[in-house]
Amino acid sequence: MLASIPSPSNPYLDLGPIHLRYYGLLIALGVVVATRIAAVRWTAKGHDPEEVMNVVVVTVIAGIIGARLYHVITDYQRFEHDWLRAFEIWKGGLSIWGAVIFGALAVAVMCRVRHYDTLGMMDAMAPGVAVAQAIGRFGNWFNQELFGRPTTLPWGLQIDPDNPDAVPGAQAYHPTFLYEAIWNLVGCALLLWLSARYRFRPPALFALYVAWYCAFRTYEETLRIDPAHTFLGQRVNFWVSIVLFVVSVAFFIWWQFFRRSEDQEQPATKLPPAPEGPAMAIPRGRVRSGR
Repeated sequence: MLASIPSPSNPYLDLGPIHLRYYGLLIALGVVVATRIAAVRWTAKGHDPEEVMNVVVVTVIAGIIGARLYHVITDYQRFEHDWLRAFEIWKGGLSIWGAVIFGALAVAVMCRVRHYDTLGMMDAMAPGVAVAQAIGRFGNWFNQELFGRPTTLPWGLQIDPDNPDAVPGAQAYHPTFLYEAIWNLVGCALLLWLSARYRFRPPALFALYVAWYCAFRTYEETLRIDPAHTFLGQRVNFWVSIVLFVVSVAFFIWWQFFRRSEDQEQPATKLPPAPEGPAMAIPRGRVRSGR
């Protein structure tokens, strides 16, 4: 091929007797970047940035556990003959669906315990989560995993012929890791722009993040060729993406435009002046984001 994307020869950083997996290093980098973005956004809302740190540690641990559980449960056939491999997370195998579900539950619990604004925290974290996903996807590149079907496009991804998911005779594959990374970075920029221009009722911005990610993930599932369970001719995660996209869009529309807030039902006194700039169909007055 005249042009293509080579794959790294080693999935780890060799430091003599120590081998550090790029997969784990990139996940750690993603967490650091996402935490920084969330802290800046949380501070801009008038909160203490240390509150993000009080939440993020438990959230990350819960997210990794959930991500691995989802992967092991939905791809149990990979571990039938050696269940100890279920604990080898450094070799890959973390699902975003499990990470989001368990991570969101951890945020809710930690914010509840510490009396933080739960829904506001979710919105503050949303753009950073998209960036963390983008960074983490490069771990799949180092592991030579989760790539797409064969392609002749000039940006095709080279994969070792002895890779268990390689197609005999194929020279390059769709670099789905790169597609998703670009999509998530664009999504982060979009979320930051929207949140700076419009007022949202938390967690409306988080719902937009879920919808944005699922919109591409649905297409990505039609490209990937790694083994997966299917339903009605499509991979299970294809249907999961469609369901979550519909639910998140419906939730956003209802929550942002039609849900009546407590302030609408019980008019407040001494209303603060309306902020400058357009509002996403939010009436003037105080809008409580909830706990």
